[in-house]
Amino acid sequence: MRSQIIGSGFVTGENLVTNDQLAQIMDTSDAWIRERSGVETRYYVEQGTSTSDLGLGAAKKALADAGVAKEEVDYIVFATMTPDHYFPGCGGILQDKLGIGHVPALDIRQQCTGFIYGLQVSDALLKSGEARTLLLVGAEVHSGFMPWTAWDFLFGRGGEPPTEEEKAVVTGFRDRTVLFGDAAGAVVLRASESERGLLGFQLHSDGANFADLYVPGIGFAHRPFVDEKQVREWRHVPEMNGRAVFKQAVSRMPQAVRELCAKQHMTVGDIDLLIAHQANLRINEAVQKALGLPDDRVYNNIQKYGNTTAATIPIAFDECRKSGRIRPGQLVCFVGLGAGFHWGAALMRA
Repeated sequence: MRSQIIGSGFVTGENLVTNDQLAQIMDTSDAWIRERSGVETRYYVEQGTSTSDLGLGAAKKALADAGVAKEEVDYIVFATMTPDHYFPGCGGILQDKLGIGHVPALDIRQQCTGFIYGLQVSDALLKSGEARTLLLVGAEVHSGFMPWTAWDFLFGRGGEPPTEEEKAVVTGFRDRTVLFGDAAGAVVLRASESERGLLGFQLHSDGANFADLYVPGIGFAHRPFVDEKQVREWRHVPEMNGRAVFKQAVSRMPQAVRELCAKQHMTVGDIDLLIAHQANLRINEAVQKALGLPDDRVYNNIQKYGNTTAATIPIAFDECRKSGRIRPGQLVCFVGLGAGFHWGAALMRA
C-alpha cells in the first residue's frame, strides 16, 4: 500500500513586491538581494488575511484538482509556524472555514520542514486506516514579522514613506526580512494498492543550536509571554545566524537524501527530480552540487515567491506536476531543513 498525492494547489498573498520596492524602505538593492538569496519577488497579504485564509484557498484548489468533494476529507494536517493565533492551531480553523465540522485536524510545528514531517504523519494515518482522504496544508503569513509600518507606501498605494530613522531600523533586519513571502500550498492524499506513491522518509532533529534561528520573545519562557519591552526591542522578529544556518543546510540536506536513498536500496543518481525547501537559492545550489545532480533534475522557484516556509515544497510540487516536469513513474525527492533544527527527506514514485 502506498499513499498517493491525487491533487495539489497553491495561492499567494495578494501583493507582489519586488526587490526594488523593498529598497525604498531599507538600505538594500535588487543586486544585493539576488546575489545573497536569489529572491527577485515575493508576495505579501493584505492586512486581515490570515494563514488559515491562505490555507483555505490552497485547499480548495487542491480538492478541485483531485476531483474530491470537501465532505470526503476525513483528516486535516496543517503545517505552519505563523498560526492565526498562539492557540488554537490553524487545522481546526481551516476545518470550520471548509465547513466540514468534526473532522480530526492537527497542526505541525516544524517550520521549514513542516511539509515533509506532515507527509510522514499523513502517510502513517493513511496506512493505518485512520484516514482515507487526507488534506495536508503548508501555509505561512510572514508579513506579521516584518519590522515596518509603511505598507501602503511599499505597495505603491500612496501613504507616508518611512523616516530615515525607520529605514535604519528596518535595514538592521534586512538579512531576514527580504527572504520571506506569504503563501500556502496543499495536497490531497489517498492510500492505494499501487506501487506508486510515497516510498519512505528520513527525518532528523537536533535542538542543540535552536537559537541560531528562532524568535527570542513572545513565548512562555517569559512572564508575561508578551509585553511592550519585547516589542520595543524587536524580540518578536526572528533572529538568525545566517552562517550557521547555511552550514547546517548544505551538510544536513544532502546527508538526508543519501541516507534515504540507501534505506530504499537506491542511489542519488536514480532521482529524477529534487524539490528542495526554498530557503535560499545559494543553499540549494550547494545541495545540488553536493549530490551531483544536473540542472534538469532540480527545481527552484524561490526567485518568484521567496521563502514561504511550510508552503515552499507543495508550491514547487504543484508547479512541476502541472507543467509536466513530473511524469508518471519518475522518482521525486523532497528535502529540507528548518529552525529547530529539523531536517529530512522523502521519496515518492510519481
